[in-house]
Amino acid sequence: MATSLLLLRRASSLFSSSPSPLSSSSSPLPRLARRIPLRSMAAAAAEPFQKIQIQREDTTFDAYVVGKENAPGIVVLQEWWGVDFEIKNHALHISQLDQGYRALIPDLYRGKVGLDAAEAQHLMEGLDWQGAVKDISASVNWLKANGSSKVGVTGYCMGGALSIASAVLVPEVDAVVAFYGVPSPQLADPSQAKAPIQAHFGELDNFVGFSDVTAAKSLEEKLKLSGVPYEVHIYPGCAHAFMNVSPEGIKRRKELGMTDGDLSAVELAWSRFRSWMGRFLF
Repeated sequence: MATSLLLLRRASSLFSSSPSPLSSSSSPLPRLARRIPLRSMAAAAAEPFQKIQIQREDTTFDAYVVGKENAPGIVVLQEWWGVDFEIKNHALHISQLDQGYRALIPDLYRGKVGLDAAEAQHLMEGLDWQGAVKDISASVNWLKANGSSKVGVTGYCMGGALSIASAVLVPEVDAVVAFYGVPSPQLADPSQAKAPIQAHFGELDNFVGFSDVTAAKSLEEKLKLSGVPYEVHIYPGCAHAFMNVSPEGIKRRKELGMTDGDLSAVELAWSRFRSWMGRFLF
């Protein structure tokens, strides 16, 4: 675990320059599981995702789409792991919220997935961040060209930072919900955001400068200057990646030293997500 924590701290440094225990007797997991369709790694391939290819400039990348056609679209951005079971869990859940959304996951790593923290860090360090923003722009435009009159962007950890960057750099974005991630000043200045932003952070997150409380409060100050609608929420007792509640996700978080767990916070965050996207996309 010490090695994993060291890798995460190194990842936090990279980000900033360019992520209450569960009790079997009292946990509300069975109730939450009925609301959120949790899928394991083995089941991920069987989910109803359509694999498509999106063209941008002189390159093509894969993306995965799920949900109602002609519904508002939401681009769902991966953590540093890549397009794995957890990001598909989130996209599937989003597609089934309220009246229904069309969720699209662009494959920013071009088919590669990190199976441990060292691989994930290596993939993230090799990411072309400006190119990733172009992938997001192409994904938003694909949804708008294929029946979604309005399109939002959401993301987690690395994807959270990129989702905020998209509010600054992609004019076609209609709303953003970011989870525990802030872009580096070199990538995007949140004070220049052009789309409404809602952001979620854990009080115990120790990714200094990227997703800790100080980063969250700094983001809030910058969003005040932007003039766009915004909300910044900090969840007491929650660490990084607190939205990951599948069995594998919980196991992976514990292996990385994140032993917190508050499913009421997860439910509250999803409730706020629903309100925000519903407000700006319908």
